[in-house]
Amino acid sequence: MAKDLSDLLNGGPVLPALTCTSAKQVFTRMSAAMAAVTHVPEREILSAILEREQLGSTAVGHGVVLPHARLEGVTQPIGGFARLLTPVNFDSVDEQPCDLVFMLLAPDGAGADHLRALAKVARVMRQSELRDELRSAEDEQEIRMILGNQVTSTAA
Repeated sequence: MAKDLSDLLNGGPVLPALTCTSAKQVFTRMSAAMAAVTHVPEREILSAILEREQLGSTAVGHGVVLPHARLEGVTQPIGGFARLLTPVNFDSVDEQPCDLVFMLLAPDGAGADHLRALAKVARVMRQSELRDELRSAEDEQEIRMILGNQVTSTAA
């Protein structure tokens, strides 16, 4: 398994300075960006993401939220990343607002692949140094470099 997220971000959107005021607005903007690259209708992506959120928040703490869904029309796992200029409440497990969003979409029948990809994103985003680097990155290229060159570790 790759030790970075470049395989998931290959072709996926990176939004380095997103301004939103609510979780739903973040999901809507990210769904639109993902629709542009997957050619799956934005409405279908947003619906699947919101349906998953109803099961429980995908905010994992430390300012990170990992919205994800499986959808028909998605041919392989693909991710999109956004850094929010102002953190938003996502009902995180640590009750802190989130500013780092990694949306993951996978094919409808990709149960194990979807879970492996999600686990990889969670492991990478658990690294405090990486989160700090993402928060201080100046543009999309720098964010892609950070997410493409990180070695996973167990650092919290």
